[in-house]
Order: sequence, then C-alpha cells, then structure tokens
Amino acid sequence: MEVLVTGADGFLGNNIVRELLIRGHSVKAFIQKNSPITTLDEMPLKKIYGDILILEEVEQAAQGCDYIIHAAANTYIWPQRSEIIRKVNYDGTLHVIKAALKASVKRLVSIGTANSFGNGTLENPGDETSPFTAGKYALDYIDSKLEAQKTIFKYVKEEGLNAVILNPTFMLGPYDTKPSSGALLLALYNKEVPGYTAGGKNFVYVKDVAVAACNALSMGRSGECYIMANENLSYKSFNKLVAGSFGVKAPKWYIPTPFILLFGLLSQWWAILTKTTPKVSLAVAQLSLITNYYTSAKAIRELGMPQTPIKKAVEEAFDWFKQNGYLKK
Repeated sequence: MEVLVTGADGFLGNNIVRELLIRGHSVKAFIQKNSPITTLDEMPLKKIYGDILILEEVEQAAQGCDYIIHAAANTYIWPQRSEIIRKVNYDGTLHVIKAALKASVKRLVSIGTANSFGNGTLENPGDETSPFTAGKYALDYIDSKLEAQKTIFKYVKEEGLNAVILNPTFMLGPYDTKPSSGALLLALYNKEVPGYTAGGKNFVYVKDVAVAACNALSMGRSGECYIMANENLSYKSFNKLVAGSFGVKAPKWYIPTPFILLFGLLSQWWAILTKTTPKVSLAVAQLSLITNYYTSAKAIRELGMPQTPIKKAVEEAFDWFKQNGYLKK
C-alpha cells in the first residue's frame, strides 16, 4: 500500500518514513519546496515537493494513496502570535482533510500535541479526558493545533472521514535536523543551561511515536485521540540523565520561580525591542514551572505503542548529533 507522509523531512516525519519502509510500504514524502534536508536522500521513496498551504498541490500528492500520515507542522513558539503558524497548522490540516476525502484514503493519521489536553501530576497525569488548559499561554502553536484537532473530528462526524489523532509530548531521538526538541540536549551539552526550575515534563522516544503512527493505519478507533507519552521527569532529574549520557556536569542551581518569571518577561521585552528571538519568553518561563505530565495508557492499549526508556532516546540523539557535526569541538 502507498502512504503519503506530510512533513516527511521533519523530526518525526523522518522517523515515520523509516518505519514505513521497514514494514515494506510504498512511501510518498511530501516535502516543503526548497527544503535543505538531505536525510531522505538515497531512500527508496517518491519525493513530492509542494506547499501544504496550496490545496491543489496537497490533493495532487494524495492521488492514488491508500493512507495519509500528516506530520507537517509549524512548531515555533516565538512570536507567540503568528499568522503563518496558524496557517500551516490549521489551514494546512484542512487541506490534508480535503485531499484525504477527495482521494478516498482508507485512513488519515494526524499528528497533534499533548498540550491539547490538560497536564497533570505524577500521581494523576493528564490523559485524553483532561480539559484543555494551555490557552492561557497565548501561543498560536498550541491554539492552532487544538483548532485543527477539532476540525478533523468535525469532518469525522459530518463527512465520514476515517481519522485518528496522535498527541505526542516532548520527543527525543535521532534525525532532529532543525534541531527542534534536541536543542535542549545540545544546550545541556554545551553548558548553556544555568539551572533548573520547579517544573517537569513528559518525554517520549520519537521512534515509539513513529511505530504508533504506523500501527494507527490499521489500529485504533476513528474519531479518537491518543496521547504519545512515556516518562514524567522533573527538569532536575532529566538534566541529570542527560548529563550522565553526555559525560558532562548537570546544572546544579535551582532557579526560583520569581527569578525565572522576571527573566522571561525582560527577555521577551528586549526581544520585541530588538526584533530578535528571546532565550526564554514569558510563556516558556511559565511552562517551565508546571508539571507537564501525561500518560499514554490508551495508546499502549489500543495502538500497541512501545515504551522505550528515555535514556536510549537521549543516547541515540547524542550519537546522531555527534555523527552529523552538531556538537561543538
């Protein structure tokens, strides 16, 4: 069968493509025009260069496909409000929905975010029934992904679209070319993280998400969300884990809540004045103080999602960064 993967040159898309090929599927890789990414070169797939914001190009790419895995997204959180972020995440998803219906694909698997559900604690982690709470951070990335999720389910209910949504937490692993989440690992390696805050988050191995995405082509229930999660770790514990894997010292200073909030506010103010990107925006500072913890019990049960130790994800990410020249001498 043939599977169209949007965002195939991205972090998760790269890993999904590889998992599909391992399973013997034919792959169409929908890639943004002028993409500099070369990680898909020499792979037995068909590259389709196009723009997710042009409906006709998405529809053309979907022709003849049995399934679509929609992994294309704009994950930037600065600026907090940005029309292009909303366009890619909402309008782009709407185009994929319409292309899926026109091509009569058997199923659409769309990648969302765990932030579409409320976070929790170690004792009571967030799940697919937890009400959305992240609107207070005023981030177009989070808001647009939730809007896209609601639209998919509208089409499931009203147009008979067969679709499921996977909602990953913070993914780590190889082929993070931007780098995206791996930037945190590089910052720790380069000793650019001065300390840790009171919060924590859930971390997941990107290859586990890729396996679940491929399983979702034939597993799971249409009209359902599945949180892709694994280990809930405080930032102090996570920093220690990364430091041990990278052979560096973990940040030892605890950053008090008032200080990180003030730093975020001043950093954001300065970025606005100088038209640059803040090291830590106010929203990021606020997010660093909560326990962004989730459970993937539903995905394990219904999609057969693996639960690989995060230490392995960190080590594979480090090895890939090292082999590809991302580490400072």
